[in-house]
Amino acid sequence: MIARPMPRRAILKAAGLAALGAGLPACASRRPGSLVWPEPPRRLARVHVSEDRIIRTVVGLRPFRPSGFVVRTEKIGDTTVVHNYGHGGGGITLSWGTSELAVEEAWKTGQRRFAVLGCGAVGLASARLLQQRGGEVTIYAKDLPPRTTSNIAGGQWSPTSVMDGDRRTAESDALLARAARLSHRSFQQLPAAEFGIRWLENYVLSDEPLQEWWEQSLVRDLYPESRELRRHEHPFPARYARRFTTMLIEPPIYLSAMLRDVRLAGARIVVRELSRREQVQELPEPVVVNCTGLGAKALFADEELRPVKGQLTFLLPQAEVDYIVIGDGLYMFPRRDGILLGGTFEHDVWSLDVNEEARRRIMAGHRALFEGMR
Repeated sequence: MIARPMPRRAILKAAGLAALGAGLPACASRRPGSLVWPEPPRRLARVHVSEDRIIRTVVGLRPFRPSGFVVRTEKIGDTTVVHNYGHGGGGITLSWGTSELAVEEAWKTGQRRFAVLGCGAVGLASARLLQQRGGEVTIYAKDLPPRTTSNIAGGQWSPTSVMDGDRRTAESDALLARAARLSHRSFQQLPAAEFGIRWLENYVLSDEPLQEWWEQSLVRDLYPESRELRRHEHPFPARYARRFTTMLIEPPIYLSAMLRDVRLAGARIVVRELSRREQVQELPEPVVVNCTGLGAKALFADEELRPVKGQLTFLLPQAEVDYIVIGDGLYMFPRRDGILLGGTFEHDVWSLDVNEEARRRIMAGHRALFEGMR
């Protein structure tokens, strides 16, 4: 066979590759890893923050207890009541976990007919878990989605702002960690797109060295890809940044899908407000799972329960924004129903009126953040 002459360009390319290959061991021995090029930071789209892009501002009241959420059983006459409320800022996050704990207690009674009080994230999770065990469920609620407190939530999966850190005990840490793990796994078992669930990168920003959230330290492994970023590894105007990945659960989609599934599984839904403890005892179901959130303060005389006002401003949606930002008392979640801007946690405020001063502060803070991106 007659060999064809190799083109001059191919000869030079081959020679260059050979020379590079010959030099690899020497370079590697002098500077380990020097030939591994650093991955460039991902290009993040800016959020366009301006008054003319606002589509709505909403207000909700978180049911906060300084000592943490309640999962316990009591008897009211012949009725067994299993309490499941007081989640603070972690209602959606912990809903499946604390409901699993509550349903375990309810099932121990041997009864198979249950009343669930409340139709937010916690009530719906409790109802579904009872149905999955074969229980017959009736939901009693003052409001149904989309008019529940859960519909006002941001929806990021993160068991934070659920209790005061100085009230922690070994027992409360263990309970919070167990509820968080149960809930985290349950959300992953749902069809993500159908229930409005997405995994997103989170960027926590500060001009001061970042401290780990104590709640996060209890379940550190549930925050994948968590690491500190150097200044050139992110585009934000902040000296310190931490990145991790977590789920965003979009309440309008999620709660609608949950309510549908509860109904398809045969639940009876009664729109009714219970205002007195005696009314609970009058219900025909022998076991009641109380998921009334802030309503438990009056209904069951929980004096520790108090409101924490949260306010969210939504901008027009931006499909290209696919990350979460948290820092300096502000946070941004990119949802299908709009870019959510938040940053309020007002203790003991019962008003559902929009706080214009807080709205302007949130807008100004986010505008400065995103205009300062590189």
